[in-house]
Amino acid sequence: MTSPIILALDTDEISTAQNWIAATRKSIDIYKVGLVFFLKHGIAGLNELRDKNEFELFLDLKLHDIPNTVAGAVASVKALAPRFLTVHAAGGDAMVRAAVAAGPDISITGVTVLTSLDANALSSMGIAQGPLEYAISLAKVAVASGAQAIVCSPLEVSAIRQAVGPHIELITPGVRPMDSELGDQSRVMTPEQAIEAGANFLVIGRPISSYFKNSAAAMGERAEEILESLA
Repeated sequence: MTSPIILALDTDEISTAQNWIAATRKSIDIYKVGLVFFLKHGIAGLNELRDKNEFELFLDLKLHDIPNTVAGAVASVKALAPRFLTVHAAGGDAMVRAAVAAGPDISITGVTVLTSLDANALSSMGIAQGPLEYAISLAKVAVASGAQAIVCSPLEVSAIRQAVGPHIELITPGVRPMDSELGDQSRVMTPEQAIEAGANFLVIGRPISSYFKNSAAAMGERAEEILESLA
């Protein structure tokens, strides 16, 4: 069984990412790599990480462009065989369909509303819907266009699960154990609450990676502790 925890490798250093993976591999199967690491190290950097430790990849590039460009971007990273590859659902149905067609063996993952945005932020952007309504709308567009997974705030998980059905994988950032700081997240839940609400996977970063400053063992123990809390 795949662990429901996805560790965010929020670092631009290959050695640090390697150390985090080695410290937590006992409890975590999928690791998220985002723009900071990917823009610095590219495909070669990801291959270097995998040379040391085997793991499944959540490639969080949040692609958002015209359909042809997104299709080309998906084709460019297809050799990495990411389990999940994110695109902004706000790019529309044609863009999502182009991504799905370019990566038929990849779980194209529609990003709904970023967890750093709240109702005031959406309003200031000219979006009349609140975070929940807007996230549901975007999720429906993405799934109708072939996306197999959705990224959403844990506060929207239950409603989106009802909207998209049981077979779409829901991935939630904005997950914080009770003893963790919020950081730059506005809409959060504990890991237990997010799973109970219907999430399949939880993206967790600093609540685990910050323990590495103590020791690799401490980071590994923290990951195990959170995983055990979900059993």
